[in-house]
Amino acid sequence: QVQLVESGGGVVQPGGSLRLSCAASGRTFSTYTMGWFRQAPGKEREFVVAISWSGGRTYYSDSVKGRFTISRDNAKSTVYLQMNSLKPEDTAVYYCAARKGSSTSSDYSRYDYWGQGTQVTVSS
Repeated sequence: QVQLVESGGGVVQPGGSLRLSCAASGRTFSTYTMGWFRQAPGKEREFVVAISWSGGRTYYSDSVKGRFTISRDNAKSTVYLQMNSLKPEDTAVYYCAARKGSSTSSDYSRYDYWGQGTQVTVSS
């Protein structure tokens, strides 16, 4: 079993920044792909970005590319999401996910483990 715990959410003004963290408990699995998804009230779950822990490949959604940056620290089994130039439409619960594979998939159904989520609110 893999347990994921997100942290770093909060309330910021438009144009502000936040850094989310996702810590995986237990054994480190080098072949696991990590991803971030988000879901706003009344909306479908939306892919944000994914990173391959084995190959270092990244895949960003068009809506966040150039503003968000994903990074990793395999020694700490932790993935980070640096969010800059935040917009009100970025408001959502952000979920960390992991899957057994090297592909940076945007399909939520292909991920095996999920965190509880952390709330990000962008408003004036």
